[in-house]
Amino acid sequence: MDLHIYRGHRGRQQKESQMHSAQTTVDPAEVAKFEAMSAEWWDPTGKFRPLHMMNPVRLDYIAAQIARHFGRDRTGPAPFAGLRLLDIGCGGGLLSEPMARLGAEVVGADAAPRNIPVARIHAEQSGLDIDYRHTTAEALAAAGERFDVVLNMEVVEHVASPIDYLTACHDLLKPGGITITSTINRNPKSYAVAIFGAERVMRWLPVGTHEWSKFITPGELEELLTRAGLTVTDKSGFVFNPISWSWSISERDLSVNYVTAAIRPE
Repeated sequence: MDLHIYRGHRGRQQKESQMHSAQTTVDPAEVAKFEAMSAEWWDPTGKFRPLHMMNPVRLDYIAAQIARHFGRDRTGPAPFAGLRLLDIGCGGGLLSEPMARLGAEVVGADAAPRNIPVARIHAEQSGLDIDYRHTTAEALAAAGERFDVVLNMEVVEHVASPIDYLTACHDLLKPGGITITSTINRNPKSYAVAIFGAERVMRWLPVGTHEWSKFITPGELEELLTRAGLTVTDKSGFVFNPISWSWSISERDLSVNYVTAAIRPE
C-alpha cells in the first residue's frame, strides 16, 4: 500500500527530489537505516518503541519552551496558532501531529522518502492538515523558507556535517525564532545505555542504528550552535528510570539523552 501511495504522489515527490538534490549534509547510510523501519513508525511496540516511550516527555519540553518563548498559554485552545513550525527528520509524524493539534502550521521534512507516505496517511486518518515533504534542511533554507520554530530532534547525530546542518537550521529560523535540538551525549554511560543496552540487550532498536563516535557532548553541541549563530537558552536531560519504567526531564542529568533550546537573535 505504501508503494501505491508513493507513486500516487509522484508529481510532488519529483519536485521535492529536485530540492533534495541540492547540496546537503544528509548521510545516505543513516537515511537507509530509518527508511528500512518506516512502516513501523506508529507501532508503539515495534522498532520505534523507545521514541513512543520518550515522546510524552519530549512533547512536554517542546511545548513548554515554545510557550515560554512566545508568551503562549498552553491551557488555552490552539495555543500555538499563528506559529509556523518545521519538524526536521519528522519520520512518521510523532511530533508533527501533536504540534498541529496545538494550532501550529506544521511542515514535516524527512530525507527518507518512504517515511513521507506513512506520515501523510496517518495525518489524513487523524484529520490533520500537515505539509509533509521529502526534502532537507539545506534545500528548505535555500528556497527561502522561514519558521518561528524548528524542531531538530534526534537528527544531528546522524548527519555528515553537524555545523553545516545547524547553520541551515539557523537560516530556517526567523529572527527571534526558537529551535529545539535533542541528541545523545558521548561517554561510556551513553555507550552502555544507548547502544549496548538499547540495541543488544533490550533489542529496542536494530544493531547499528547509532554510532557512538557520532554522539555529541552538551559542550560540543553548545559550541556548534553558537558557531551557527544561535544562542542557547536551556539545556536539560531526558532520563529513563528502569525501576518505574518511565522518562522524566532533569535539569542536571545530561549524561545520555539531552535537549537544548536556542534562539536566533533579533
